[in-house]
Amino acid sequence: MTDQIPSQQTIRSAGAVDVKMLELLVCPLTYGPLKFDADKTELVSGRARLAYPVRDGIPIMLVSEARQLPDDD
Repeated sequence: MTDQIPSQQTIRSAGAVDVKMLELLVCPLTYGPLKFDADKTELVSGRARLAYPVRDGIPIMLVSEARQLPDDD
């Protein structure tokens, strides 16, 4: 049995995000960097205190779709 490279469809269905794309994305509100939270499949903007969802491997970069993060007092 040979090792198979997963297809793009398999990667998307697993919720994986293209690393090169992540390097190019910024927060649409602050234009600051984003960090990928693999456990929650979200892109997190620390400056805006928002978490943008990633659905089927596609980042949803709309402020209206983002989840507000709690303040770290």
